[in-house]
Amino acid sequence: MAVFKCEKCGATKEGRCKPKKCPKCAETGTMAKQEDKKSSGCGCACSAKK
Repeated sequence: MAVFKCEKCGATKEGRCKPKKCPKCAETGTMAKQEDKKSSGCGCACSAKK
């Protein structure tokens, strides 16, 4: 599952699909997928060194 964050108010929502509107402020089109810090590159210990 992905985490989506509202670019206006900062509210987050977890789900498989991008929400059409923010669950907190109800703005449409402001939800952006947050980058998963665990999956950066090859997955080995070298990515943690950066």
